[in-house]
Amino acid sequence: MSAETSRMPTVPDAAAGLRADARQNRDRIVEVARELFADRGLDVPMAAIARHAQVGIATLYRRFPTKESLVTEVFADQFKACVSVLDDALADPDPWRGFCTAIEKVCTMQAVDRGFSTAFVAAFPDAVDIEQERDRAIQGFAELTRRAKATGRLRADFAQDDLALLLKANCGVITESAEAALAASRRLVAYLLSAFRAEQAGPLPPPAALDLHDVLNSPASTTRPAPDPAT
Repeated sequence: MSAETSRMPTVPDAAAGLRADARQNRDRIVEVARELFADRGLDVPMAAIARHAQVGIATLYRRFPTKESLVTEVFADQFKACVSVLDDALADPDPWRGFCTAIEKVCTMQAVDRGFSTAFVAAFPDAVDIEQERDRAIQGFAELTRRAKATGRLRADFAQDDLALLLKANCGVITESAEAALAASRRLVAYLLSAFRAEQAGPLPPPAALDLHDVLNSPASTTRPAPDPAT
């Protein structure tokens, strides 16, 4: 392989085989959707995405037959990043520090991207890769929790269900202003991490029945696209 060939950019599998103009349209749709989802959440109509990407609605649906297929494409990297955060935390020789860092980073990802905040707690039954990535993240967090408890620094009554509670609470502080959302998320997480310390432990009510798998796969968490309003 020549040096010039080795420097050629790789093309995503989903875009391989497309003509150059078709690939550009596809990439522009994904980029525009990423920006709109981050700013407005997942309720942005497909027609609005097509208009901002300067493509026809038929072109958009030819590349992405459903809104779910577009959402999963847009957030594939973020889900991989979540797994990477957990992997890095598990590699930290200090389990408590890894536990805190993982929570801080995942909650920051939620706060700065309204679309990802919704996508993280949504079910994607047809997106096997994303579901597998999320399962890996959940399993990684469970192991991180076990290790942090073993050090005696994480309160013994912290339950795996509390992760779902934390993520739902963090979603609740996201506001119209990205700056305010990030500040609110950081303060909320700081409060919660302080409460999670074993030395702060006092009696708690029983944990809420918020198993993360159940939350993610509940009907209320799906992202089935609603019909676009007339534009």
